[in-house]
Amino acid sequence: MIAAPLAPSLEDEVPPHTAAFYRRALQALVDAGVPFLVGGAFSHACFTGIRRSTKDLDLFIRRGDYERVAALMEAQGWRTEMTYPHWLAKVYAGEDFIDLIFNSGNGVTPVDDRWFRDNAEADVLGVPVSVANLEDSLLSKAFIMERERYDGADIAHLLQANAEQVDWDGLLQRFGPHWRVLLAHLTLFGFIYPGERHRVPRWVMDKLIGRLAAETRDPPGDDRRVCAGTLLSREQYLHDVERLGYVDGRLTPASTMTAEDVAVWTEAIPARQAEAGATDGKVSPLV
Repeated sequence: MIAAPLAPSLEDEVPPHTAAFYRRALQALVDAGVPFLVGGAFSHACFTGIRRSTKDLDLFIRRGDYERVAALMEAQGWRTEMTYPHWLAKVYAGEDFIDLIFNSGNGVTPVDDRWFRDNAEADVLGVPVSVANLEDSLLSKAFIMERERYDGADIAHLLQANAEQVDWDGLLQRFGPHWRVLLAHLTLFGFIYPGERHRVPRWVMDKLIGRLAAETRDPPGDDRRVCAGTLLSREQYLHDVERLGYVDGRLTPASTMTAEDVAVWTEAIPARQAEAGATDGKVSPLV
């Protein structure tokens, strides 16, 4: 396991009854030997020292382990739900819940064996656990650009606290064809921390800028009518795919989503649920 400068657990930021639920769930998974990784606010605190209250606990698991995890949670008396089959399930204890994540909402970052290599360990709420790696945290956060949520600041803070520990070659490989998204965040890092631009290795920026220059010289390819904006926001580019005739980037090989997945994920957009509720004469509960 990698030694990392891990911050204290978020005991003070979570209500006692919620912390007890999280602690019991973590211990049940550890005792059963189920592979999982802690992410979200807990891992962010570990890597950056930034402490903030959280409404849930994010656990990354392989999709193939879901049924086993669900059985363990139900044995504790909790309710499980496959909320969105393409990426997310939940465990409920009253109003408290845990997110079981096995992909990203855009279907681009499935949790596979690569996530479970050389993970740092942390003591979360008194339970020794493995934490999602920096590279996977960066990858999963990089595509979150909704009107109501943008994780760019999280990425900047992860880099500011850990730039020298990043596996840069591995990070480039993880982004693959989505290298422009990585370049955008690294460019912003240099804007946010102008005195720390040098902490992103020069060869990384040279490689990415070289790709950009080469791509700019090339004529448009077969993807000229694709809108990949839907990989960044499930709502803000619906105009493009629904009215302008662009191909939804989630329905290309870039994503693991199906047309049904896209429809369900779109229907769950709070604004659309509110519109549907207003049409029915009532407001639907938000997911």
